[in-house]
Amino acid sequence: MLTLWKSRIDEQLVNKISQIWKTAKINSPLNQKSAVCISTIDSLGFPQARFVDLKEIGPTGFTFCTSYNSDKGKHLLKNPNVSLVAWWDHIGYQIRVVGTAAPISTKVADKYWLTRSKEAQVATNCFKQSETWSSQASMESHFSKALTESEKSISRPNSWGGFTIEPHSIEILKFKPNRVHAREKYFLEHQSWKMQLLQP
Repeated sequence: MLTLWKSRIDEQLVNKISQIWKTAKINSPLNQKSAVCISTIDSLGFPQARFVDLKEIGPTGFTFCTSYNSDKGKHLLKNPNVSLVAWWDHIGYQIRVVGTAAPISTKVADKYWLTRSKEAQVATNCFKQSETWSSQASMESHFSKALTESEKSISRPNSWGGFTIEPHSIEILKFKPNRVHAREKYFLEHQSWKMQLLQP
């Protein structure tokens, strides 16, 4: 496993991306203000992309939560290679991350579980994410019944947790109206981070 974010320049990189993310959430036009696109590799070798809620940018990488039994969970447990893209149009930034995903600890999973709404907790417990169902109406009925019968405190199932993407490369693009975008690519080389300026 690669050791990341150790030198001072790497701490500055974490702080830089964290500040961009913080700014992106202010006056965001999105209902899901922390949505980022995650691409995994399926069993046939095809990329599969979907949006998830970014939970944290920290010393170990980029964290999001999911069911380990979902398609993306199964993909990552079999092949941890992953990419993340954030496009925050209202502030003109794109962030691209390529790396490997590692499951978060049960302690961290418990922390994020407690931040979920009761509805989200119930939905996680009464459905098997990504598996098929007969109809939308019966799914809604099943959920309503589960919500009515749920306890005040809902335990986190062992199948729910998340992943932290440990980056091998990160690109920060600042959009410019004249199309001469500022593109900084940070990459890991011999256990240290380096930066290259890319042409737009």
